[in-house]
Amino acid sequence: MEEKNSYQKIYEVVRQIPAGSVATYGQVAALAGNKRWARVVGYALHVNPDPEGIPCYRVVNREGRLSDAFAFGGVNQQKVLLEADGIEVVDNKVDLNRYQWKKLIY
Repeated sequence: MEEKNSYQKIYEVVRQIPAGSVATYGQVAALAGNKRWARVVGYALHVNPDPEGIPCYRVVNREGRLSDAFAFGGVNQQKVLLEADGIEVVDNKVDLNRYQWKKLIY
């Protein structure tokens, strides 16, 4: 039951990431209630039950790198979706200073 609750909290956070912004795994983890859940965020997004409603493609690593194992549509699909949001991707990386979601962590 704990796993499902953590996944639900993660999905709630990811749903809030606005178009034109990205969040890191660690940022999503902290906003979901546990800053140590970065790896759990990856697991949750890999089994995302609603890719249309939960924009997992807006989550990148702490360096702004895109996922090598993007589960929905293949390797370049995350890049395609981010660019459709107006986010510039250079060398499989996003500029976090420019595009990181400015949501405060309490």
